[in-house]
Amino acid sequence: MYEPTTGRDLASAVGDTPLLWISDPLTPPGRGFWAKLEGANPGGLEDRAAVHMVGRARDRGDLLPGATIVASTSGAFGLGLVLAGRVHGHPVTLVTDPDLEPDMKRLLRSRGARLHIVRDDHPYEGWQEACRRRVRELLEQDPDAWCPDPYDNPDNADAYAPLAAELSERLGRVDVLVAAVGTGGHSAGVSRALRAANPALHVIGVDSVGSVTFGQPVRPRLARGIGSSIHSRNVAYEEFAEVHWVAPAEAVHTCRALARSHYASGGWSVGAVALVAGWAARTHPSGARIVAVFPEGPHRYLSTIYDDDYCRDRGLLGAAPATHPTEIASPTDAEATSWSRCRTVINPVASLVAPPAYSAQAPEAV
Repeated sequence: MYEPTTGRDLASAVGDTPLLWISDPLTPPGRGFWAKLEGANPGGLEDRAAVHMVGRARDRGDLLPGATIVASTSGAFGLGLVLAGRVHGHPVTLVTDPDLEPDMKRLLRSRGARLHIVRDDHPYEGWQEACRRRVRELLEQDPDAWCPDPYDNPDNADAYAPLAAELSERLGRVDVLVAAVGTGGHSAGVSRALRAANPALHVIGVDSVGSVTFGQPVRPRLARGIGSSIHSRNVAYEEFAEVHWVAPAEAVHTCRALARSHYASGGWSVGAVALVAGWAARTHPSGARIVAVFPEGPHRYLSTIYDDDYCRDRGLLGAAPATHPTEIASPTDAEATSWSRCRTVINPVASLVAPPAYSAQAPEAV
């Protein structure tokens, strides 16, 4: 007999996402990688973190019953928080910037989120910092409100141990993990759990050009859901063997190639990760088992990545990406403006590395 779905039952819809084998045209025939399709979650990959973080906060008494959850978001984490709020009975207030896609704003509001749109960005750390400052103001106005802070909350990374367990159960050994880096939560949680089973795990971080995460200068970023203009304590720098930076046009081309060839694609982070994972499948030994995490599906990007007019107006349509990345010896040696690879991974904060002076101009707001 059919039983109506309750809020708590929604949590059971998170996880156990499919794996898809990706090959030609991203790799030669006979080569390929496994894609973990996290877009099969109700809202995407960050459903895992949001539900886990809210549950742990309630267990500790940090989040009181019925209290408001307040957070900044570029979209995906916000969807997860709205789901977690429904599961545990909390209203959700989200702070975002004017560039959030109209479809995502409608989706968040339709699911019950209250949105605050900041109007002025921070002069150096861009919209992300402006949103975080507005969150602090809202928290001061409501002493019972709680912020999950995915950048610094270790519960974020811990939430992804089940994803690693799903990979191990389906694939056994994982030799290479390719993961986008934003807050750093899923790359840290998945890599740490997989390394416990395979100490030789090779982890490739994928970032956006213009992101400060791995020591590059902050620049305006068109891509959402990958990269950052602020530093996050959840980035597990010690886990990465190398980092790749990918430009928006390269991500768009790869997203569209995936959609045509595999009937599965996603947003900026998926395009960037798939580009790098395809390269890994071409260059690592043929027996290497390579896994790429696809954080989301394509639906929120129908009016951007998959819209010809949008892409043409921004110069995102054109030649295919290079077959190999440009090699950079150190993040401070050169600025990545297109697909680039660096095998020297630094923590810019711990290493006290100042942004390199590639030009006389101050960093632009993101």
